[in-house]
Amino acid sequence: MTVKLFYFHDPMCSWCWGFAPTWERLQARLTQELEYSLNIEYILGGLAPDSDLPMPQEMQETLQSYWRHIETLLGTQFNYDFWTKCQPRRSTYPACRAVLAASQQNHEKHMIRAIQEAYYLRAMNPSDTSTLEQLARELELNTEQFARDLRSPETEQLLKQQIEQYRNLSANGFPSLVLAFDSELIPIAIDYQRDETMFAMIKDTLKEKLK
Repeated sequence: MTVKLFYFHDPMCSWCWGFAPTWERLQARLTQELEYSLNIEYILGGLAPDSDLPMPQEMQETLQSYWRHIETLLGTQFNYDFWTKCQPRRSTYPACRAVLAASQQNHEKHMIRAIQEAYYLRAMNPSDTSTLEQLARELELNTEQFARDLRSPETEQLLKQQIEQYRNLSANGFPSLVLAFDSELIPIAIDYQRDETMFAMIKDTLKEKLK
């Protein structure tokens, strides 16, 4: 039996940024405390397709309200200078491609974190290729390879495949967790503050399925 835990995300999803500390703790527990072997697979859901259009003011205000809600609920830090220093666009696919390009150099998780910090703490725009290429330099990636992979048809195809996986694997928004036992899919409810509740559900489900 093949057992996987799928993590569905988008690097520019504000709730994924809020969930990041709890997700890191959960992954550590799954690695250190779980008696069963469990593969964790990151899947990009693609929050917003490519667009060169400026984000409408109403949407900007809506997203800022989400930031404030997450800030209040979870204590997550946001830098609101983004909204005055950058030209927001409703476009996360470039950042998704950057994650896939970085994964070709074994830096998938580092790029996710770099994009989140650039967007939410440094008031940089990950919808811009120039920002993504700067992050690749800061991560000391092979920048020529990264630039090629960022624009390659193979990366575009892989992003389409992952978006299709997201749509087919019982995920519900970003972030989402789904346990997969071959073809059986079991959603794991996200707890943004307590990793122990998700760990207990995963552990109990594995114990029941693998006994």
